[in-house]
Amino acid sequence: MRIESPRYTERFGSVRITDVQRVLELDSGRAKTLPLNENIAVNKVEEDAIKDFEEKMAIIIPIKDEMLKLFEGVISGVPHECTIVVISNSRRKRVDRFKMEKDTLGQYCHFTRRDAVILHQKDPVLGKALGDSGYTDILGEDGLVKNGKAEGMLAATLIASVLNKQYMGFIDADNYFPGSVWEYVKCYAAGFIMSKSPYTMTRILWKYKPKITTGIYFRKYGRVSEITNKHMNNLISSKTGFETEVIKTGNAGEHAMSLKLAEILPFAPGYAVEPQELISLFEGYGGILPGSSPSVTKHGVDVFQIETRNPHLHADKGELHLTEDMLLPGLGTIYHSRLCENETRQQILNELMQQNILKAGEEPPKPNIINPFKNINMEKFTGAIGEYLKTCSALEDQ
Repeated sequence: MRIESPRYTERFGSVRITDVQRVLELDSGRAKTLPLNENIAVNKVEEDAIKDFEEKMAIIIPIKDEMLKLFEGVISGVPHECTIVVISNSRRKRVDRFKMEKDTLGQYCHFTRRDAVILHQKDPVLGKALGDSGYTDILGEDGLVKNGKAEGMLAATLIASVLNKQYMGFIDADNYFPGSVWEYVKCYAAGFIMSKSPYTMTRILWKYKPKITTGIYFRKYGRVSEITNKHMNNLISSKTGFETEVIKTGNAGEHAMSLKLAEILPFAPGYAVEPQELISLFEGYGGILPGSSPSVTKHGVDVFQIETRNPHLHADKGELHLTEDMLLPGLGTIYHSRLCENETRQQILNELMQQNILKAGEEPPKPNIINPFKNINMEKFTGAIGEYLKTCSALEDQ
């Protein structure tokens, strides 16, 4: 793979945010020494190096009642060296969608001779293992993992840790193009290879996000993403004193991070999870608020934004999903940040009223922050769920 070298990096305390790097070539050929002048403008990421990181990476796929054909396409795009961890919150009554997902994954793994793990988000064994190990932030009163995308992602991240994975990549289950899934994982690995810190994150910017009407229109950005990025950049600008447009991936569902970063990061529930990741970095390690970890301060946090060659086409879930499930909670993470000043707050309120999401005098909901899982008793969690994971293998019944 050939990818642009970083042209600009915004520094916000210990956080280094690299401006968008574009994939220039998906397959860059056999390993060989690059001419010095090419090294300046282009990073040639060797396939062997990518494979080394894929072996250390779990690809986490949250799913809830998605079309099985889409799900099958997504798992088929995950490179073979990666471990697949599916966390499902699909319905089980009347029609057992979770069983259908497990059957689909099992059949795929049988013919491709690879293993994968699939658990239901409401699995009582998972809930008890979390409770016994002292991590109750994502548990409801019933002792089960709460509904929500972020809650499932966190549970799956802990499972990936039990499987001895050092990196986690997240991919939504409603993607129509298996080739784009394959490219996302390559970009994740490329970001990890370029990073100078063990605390690192790679966020995907899609080349295009097509909309299908009477034909296909290759739109550059989604509307929710544009709005979230604008106000995220306003927040940074208000603190640095210099206007910036560096954030292009505020709502990046396709992103990856090292386990070292994941275990110290506060998350927000539901679809606020992706913008809150950035807010948590700015609050914790931006150098403005107290409390930075000496280790993170020493190494810094690398955030890479990589633009793919493949377009991204996913299932259309309607306008309410975009505005109420994504835009409102996403902007709420910025609005309620301890870094956010009055001017940015007012701009967010104006935006939400203009979009007819809020009325005058209303505020976006404050996210219920999920504490980092760094203090979980990992030995207890592994002991409680390690053997059970064998029964969750996609190959168990094959």
